[in-house]
Amino acid sequence: MLKSKLAAFTLILSLLASNSALSSNTLCSAQLPPLPITVTNNAVASVVAGDNHYLLSFAGIGAGLDYHDIHARTFVFNSRHNKWSETAAVPGKDGRLAATATSVGALAYVFGGYTVAADGSEVSTPWVHSFDPLTSKFNQLSPMPVPVDDAVSFSYQDRYIYLISGWHDLGNFNLVQRYDTVTDSWLQASPIPGKSLFGHAGGIVGDKIVYCDGVYVHANPGARRNFKASNECFIGIIDDMDSRRIDWRPIAAHPGLPRYRMAGAGFESLKSVLFVGGSENPYNFNGIGYDGKPSEPASGALLFNVETLIWTTLKQDNAPSMDHRGLVPFENGWLTIGGMHQGQVVSNAVVVYSAEQACK
Repeated sequence: MLKSKLAAFTLILSLLASNSALSSNTLCSAQLPPLPITVTNNAVASVVAGDNHYLLSFAGIGAGLDYHDIHARTFVFNSRHNKWSETAAVPGKDGRLAATATSVGALAYVFGGYTVAADGSEVSTPWVHSFDPLTSKFNQLSPMPVPVDDAVSFSYQDRYIYLISGWHDLGNFNLVQRYDTVTDSWLQASPIPGKSLFGHAGGIVGDKIVYCDGVYVHANPGARRNFKASNECFIGIIDDMDSRRIDWRPIAAHPGLPRYRMAGAGFESLKSVLFVGGSENPYNFNGIGYDGKPSEPASGALLFNVETLIWTTLKQDNAPSMDHRGLVPFENGWLTIGGMHQGQVVSNAVVVYSAEQACK
């Protein structure tokens, strides 16, 4: 039943995208087997290797939401066996948060993240590793020129991976760092033109990158800096002759308030980027807002068409979630893996999203 729903996903969404009443429709959900543990702020990816489709969860933080609960555990879902298993931990002496992962070919690539010490100090890590789900082995690669966490990553031409903005130790950077999986090398691409960010989200469709929201550092006269939510959104067109060059252009902010740590991904057949969840109140790793108030997930989803530049809103039929590192492709659908629900409850749910005229 689940596979038939997933197989219809692309067709259903395509029909809905042409429907002027799309905003009244609902992003429907189903579930795969849950993770063996609850985890949030974990790096996620999927890989097709051999005859199997693998889902991957790297590092993150557990239910206690304390620095003791930060780990480097790796979990792999094998579509043939329809179950999760734990394998080798992400290399590095410490657990980490806010890493990002992206797949190219039959490998997943894990970038950065940050560690948290007992005194609360946070350090961005430069580590880059590939992971082969067939062998469950990590391979250490060239480190990031500027170590970042809470960045957004996209793959392009089944070769390059872009890291968009992010946090480094003491502040945000506007850098776009391009990693070449063939040569194991880094170059700087055109920096983002807006505010430097962390906790933003986005996706890539063909040669078009879209990113939105997140948090920027706000300077206050006569007082300490603080963090504020950004409502800026940009589309970047990658030059077909030089993939370092990106033509960045502002686009309209999405409906509603800006969100922090949405799950986002590009959807090629729709020429759109889908955003799910997130919170309207930016927060620290424990789910408590920078304003001291507990943060809660925002309901509903957002769809941005990269050709018409039009936003569409979708309702959800399931409980909203936040604290995601990305939407993961699986079969013909998209998934969130773990995350945080209302009341800062850490989840082990693996949620498959689709869109239909009516949810069952």
